[in-house]
Amino acid sequence: METLERQIWVDGRLVPWGDATVHLLSHSLQRGSLVFDYMSVHACPFGPAVFRLDEHVQRFLHSCELTGLRPGLSAREIRAAILETLRVNPGARAVKLSGFLASLEIDVVPVDDRVTISIAAYDPAADLAAYEPGRAAAGRESVRLWIEKERKNRRADIVPAQAKTAANYASPMVAKARARAAGYDEILLIDEFGAVAEGPTTNIFLVDREGAVVTPSIERVLLGVTRASVIEIARHDGYLVRETVVRPEQLMDAAEVFLTGTSAGVLPVESIDGRPVGGGAPGPVSRALRHHFARIIAGEDEAFVHWLTPVEGGN
Repeated sequence: METLERQIWVDGRLVPWGDATVHLLSHSLQRGSLVFDYMSVHACPFGPAVFRLDEHVQRFLHSCELTGLRPGLSAREIRAAILETLRVNPGARAVKLSGFLASLEIDVVPVDDRVTISIAAYDPAADLAAYEPGRAAAGRESVRLWIEKERKNRRADIVPAQAKTAANYASPMVAKARARAAGYDEILLIDEFGAVAEGPTTNIFLVDREGAVVTPSIERVLLGVTRASVIEIARHDGYLVRETVVRPEQLMDAAEVFLTGTSAGVLPVESIDGRPVGGGAPGPVSRALRHHFARIIAGEDEAFVHWLTPVEGGN
């Protein structure tokens, strides 16, 4: 499907892709108050399906609550709208759900706080390539990680990391751009106490020398849907999983390190600050969890098929 044929759901109406616009002076564009969630769609034996739809919708509503936005739609209504949008956009591989203040505002606190809800269903590689010819999809087997040391991006006294709001991504954007210029693929954010938090769009795990899977506790990280899924998968597969405070030096001493996220899936880390992790290649636990996760999102594991909501017939 050509990008121009795609339709975006906006407050109950399906709008052609190119017509789904917002004023340049809207509050969310000028102040960063947009809240969003991003979910993946997969080809399964029973047709295309959304991975953990309900969990993504609940996280979106939680982000709205944390930032003071009142969407005016229930989880059930948003869920139905997502499936409707997918049905009129065949071939979509992802869904971007957004809630934003479209009103034109002078002050930081909006006078008109009505929240517009939009839902875009599309193929991130094919559709966005229409705007940037030659754009290549990221298909990495492992990444080079840099620990951000200047900006304490995750703090208790600012907008919490659990809120997927546009403003929370500005500081990580600057840090990641600097790391990329230095030859790294991704950055790792730390909290105000110097403990490991997460990547800008990913959660982090390590495998210690005893084979336990360890990840930072939720106080300073986004409540990642893939993070929660991998924790459950790892326990199902017999691994000991611990959620606790993680220090940067623990990553340096780990047998394996990997990232998780909607786009990343399970993505091994090959090096941190230029130092190889383990043997410098994906380790056995990372490979096993990555393989199992891939089977689950393809609808090939009956134990986890309830995580997939069919586009056709879903309700």
